Amino acid sequence: MTAERKFRSLSVFFPAYNDAPSLPDLVRTTFEVLERHVEDYEVIIVNDGSEDNTAEVLEDLRRHYAPHLRVITHPENRGYGGALRTGLAAAKRDFVFYTDGDGQYDVAELPRLLALTGPATGLVNGYKLERNDPPHRIWIGRLYNFCARLLFRIRIRDIDCDYRLIRRALLEKIHLASTSGTICVELVRKLELSGCEVKEIGVRHYPRLHGRSQFFRVRSLAKTFLQLVRLWFRLVVLGRRATPAA
Repeated sequence: MTAERKFRSLSVFFPAYNDAPSLPDLVRTTFEVLERHVEDYEVIIVNDGSEDNTAEVLEDLRRHYAPHLRVITHPENRGYGGALRTGLAAAKRDFVFYTDGDGQYDVAELPRLLALTGPATGLVNGYKLERNDPPHRIWIGRLYNFCARLLFRIRIRDIDCDYRLIRRALLEKIHLASTSGTICVELVRKLELSGCEVKEIGVRHYPRLHGRSQFFRVRSLAKTFLQLVRLWFRLVVLGRRATPAA
């Protein structure tokens, strides 16, 4: 993609849970990138029942960046999967990009994903060049990624990298049911099964400066594991039985 030719149509979406400190810089950078590289765009932030002052921060941002910024609020926390489902369903442009609201990924790298899209491209997925997390999170992440790729026969190298650009027409054809972090497995598996072209690109991952990840708590990990087993049974076991023999 050259500087003269802008990307035509893009929705950018961020799930946010207690991310008030990171949101102003994230949103500012996002609009700087979109104004330079995209013709028609919107930004959506889903406040997933935050307990800090995320609501107040988002209201200030909404007033400043209206009408291009929309805020959707969940009165209660619905989990990462619930926030993703809301944001993806709300997107209206031809492609949808999402990453987390905690600032661990740099939205300034988005043009590199846009440049990889072609007529058949359905998914451009980032992979972490180096993970900047505490050692226990790195090992849990590696184990989760290995098991998910093995069990679900997913081809992309980093399921745990929430830095994705997706063709919206494909999202309209799949139904997502997960409410935890397993939604990433469900999403990628169903996109790969659609037969669309999938591309990957390395992106930088930064230390988390504010808040605490909800994924790596014991209760959350247990819930994610159970949902992963149910998802495997539904998508792989039942999916195989539903496929007619050649």
